Amino acid sequence: MPQVELKPCFLTPKRIQLELPLFVYLPGMDGTGELLRSQTAGLEAGFDVRCLTIPRKDLTSWEELSNNVLDLIHAELEKSSQRAVYLCGESFGGALAMKVAVNAPQLFKRVILINPASSFHLRPWLDWASRLTELVHPCLYDLGALGLLPFLAFLPRICRSDRQELLKTMRSVPPETVYWRLSLLREFHVDQADLRRLIQPVLLIAGVYDRLLPSVSEIRRLANILPNSKAVILPHSGHACLLEKDINLYEILKENNFLENRTEVMSGITVKDSVS
Repeated sequence: MPQVELKPCFLTPKRIQLELPLFVYLPGMDGTGELLRSQTAGLEAGFDVRCLTIPRKDLTSWEELSNNVLDLIHAELEKSSQRAVYLCGESFGGALAMKVAVNAPQLFKRVILINPASSFHLRPWLDWASRLTELVHPCLYDLGALGLLPFLAFLPRICRSDRQELLKTMRSVPPETVYWRLSLLREFHVDQADLRRLIQPVLLIAGVYDRLLPSVSEIRRLANILPNSKAVILPHSGHACLLEKDINLYEILKENNFLENRTEVMSGITVKDSVS
């Protein structure tokens, strides 16, 4: 029997709310979308939430991934076309969100980038280490995932069950897929001219204790390029900030006037503490 080729799809929550704005979340390197679940209940107060999940053995290009995401969004809008679309990307998904947004700039009402991995090239040791991973024997892969955990998350702010879930999710991705997605990040590029054409509000979120990427520097850089952007710095958060018990993404959006029918004029950089 021929093998069925799987494509990215949306995880659909139990609550379908077609009358609300569509909130599309693009996940980090794991590609599962499952790690957003601690934020889903809060987001559902104002959004119809969809989480992208990428097949574990997906080895497609940025262009193919971007087109797949756009196809999924258009399929959702066929069910209810007269509603706004919020695009949110975290880490690897932040880089993907930038690719998606510049390919369809008129489609999105708002864009949210959280510790975007577009800064990957700014850490030379990451580029070097990512190439070395291809030499690591698969038997040592699980041990490597455990060693990477303190870089991915500020562990004191994440409960034990979520730490275990993060580690389990990291280990669920095959080594060859990790190598491929790292290679995508090494070659990632978006023209500044294309970013400047994104005139909708863009919220840039970064954790000061991100030990994996220079996320604060990256959102400052992006804030100087994107014409209608605002940067929110989380002074006590790490890379996987959405897993932290004191972080509520919906409240961050609300407090920064990022929900529909609120002020859309945004500029400068706000130093923002965690919200409960």
